[in-house]
Amino acid sequence: MVDINKIDFEKSDGLIPVIAQDANTGKVLMLGFANREAVELTVQKGLLTFYSRSKNRIWTKGEESGNYLKLVSLQSDCDNDTILAKVLPSGPVCHTGADTCWGETNEDHALSFIDKLEQIIEERKLSANPSNSYVASLFAKGKNKIAQKVGEEAVELIIESIAGNTDALKNEAADLLFHFLILLQSHDLRLRDVVSVLEQRNS
Repeated sequence: MVDINKIDFEKSDGLIPVIAQDANTGKVLMLGFANREAVELTVQKGLLTFYSRSKNRIWTKGEESGNYLKLVSLQSDCDNDTILAKVLPSGPVCHTGADTCWGETNEDHALSFIDKLEQIIEERKLSANPSNSYVASLFAKGKNKIAQKVGEEAVELIIESIAGNTDALKNEAADLLFHFLILLQSHDLRLRDVVSVLEQRNS
């Protein structure tokens, strides 16, 4: 995450440009401006927050429409006077109803559903009743039970792989991946944390 103390807010009278980019698709969604308070609130709330030059006030994107931009990361440029905010949009970004402020379609990446699934798992983890939610019941049983379930699903995947039943193999692979995501969240991790390790190994 960006070091706020290194950002040069004074270069442009206390405001710096903030570029919002979809963390999954890489599509640029919008450009806004932020002062120090807006950046601090973005980090605290996990929702992209700007300073409105027309209204002269702090505003969180989506506070009226409900189409928030959930923060993934903040990164300053080489001059420390512009911020790139990687986010997850919960709906259209532009006030016109378009996906982006340039009228472009923000097509989902092939694996963007994984992020949606992780959000659902997190919601079940935090607020669902274990008696009504399979996911919540696993979290209630603890990490050891979740790890055991991942092992069981892995064995079932191996069996179907040997059997050569493609449809069954896909279903067991889906079960394994689903429980693997639950296991990661039991350790406060996401799939992107694992992907970053693979990227480092490939660099």
